[in-house]
Amino acid sequence: MEPVYGTVIQAARLVWRLQGLKFTVTGVENLPVTGGAVIAVNHTSYFDFTFAGLPAYRQGRGRKVRFMAKKEVFDHKIGGPLMRSLRHIEVDRASGADSFAAACAALKAGELVGVYPEATISRSFEIKGFKSGAARMAIAADVPIIPHIIWGAQRVWTKGHPRNMRRPKVPISIAVGEPIYPTLPPAELTELLHHRMQHLLEKVQESYGSHPRGEFWVPHGLGGGAPTLAEANRMDMEEAAEKAAKRAAKPPGEAPE
Repeated sequence: MEPVYGTVIQAARLVWRLQGLKFTVTGVENLPVTGGAVIAVNHTSYFDFTFAGLPAYRQGRGRKVRFMAKKEVFDHKIGGPLMRSLRHIEVDRASGADSFAAACAALKAGELVGVYPEATISRSFEIKGFKSGAARMAIAADVPIIPHIIWGAQRVWTKGHPRNMRRPKVPISIAVGEPIYPTLPPAELTELLHHRMQHLLEKVQESYGSHPRGEFWVPHGLGGGAPTLAEANRMDMEEAAEKAAKRAAKPPGEAPE
C-alpha cells in the first residue's frame, strides 16, 4: 500500500476532470502485470509524467511508475520530499552512475521505471534524438522497454508557451507500444526504440483528430506553427550555451540555479 501515491493519483484525476481533459488510452495490454520494465516516454509537455503513469494504473492492478527526474526537482523544499515519498529516482548529471545504479536496482526489484529518452522537451513536438540510457538500463536489468507516446499534452503546458490550465478541454492520447526486449547492443536497441516510437507517434497523430494549420502545438510537418526539428535543436543548443555562460559567470561558492 502506498497511500501518498494513491492520494496524488486521485488528486490528479480530479484536476483532470475539472480541466475537462478527455483521455484516450490504448495498448495497456502491452504492459507487464508483474516484473520490471523501462517505460520510455516521448517528451512534449511539463505534464507528461502525470499522464505517462495512467496506462499502468488503468491496467487493473494499479501499478505505479517511478520516474527519473532531474536533481533540481528533488532540491525543491516541497517537491523534493513528495518525489522521495513517491519513490521517484533522482538524476544528478554530475553523478550519473549513481542514478543509473538506482534505476537498475528498482527494475531488478520489479518496478516500472519511467524515462524520457529525448532528455528534454521537444519544442518541435517531433521525436528528437535519443540518449542511450533507456537501452542500457534494460540490458543491465534484463527487462523489456515499453514505448509510450503522449499526444495533446503540449496544448496544456509546454516550453516557450503560457500554461492553459483553466478548462482547456483538450483530448489527450496515450498509446502503449509492444515490449522491446534487450537482445541488441545499446546503440542498436536505442535506434530500434526510436523507430518504434516514431511509428507509434504517427499512428496516434493519425487518429487524434484535427491538427489546425498554424497552431503552435501542431508540428511543422503537419502544417503547424511549431519549429522544425532542426530549428528546435538549434534553440536547445543556444539555451544550453546561455545557461552554461550564466553558471560560469557566477562567483565561486554561489549555489547553482
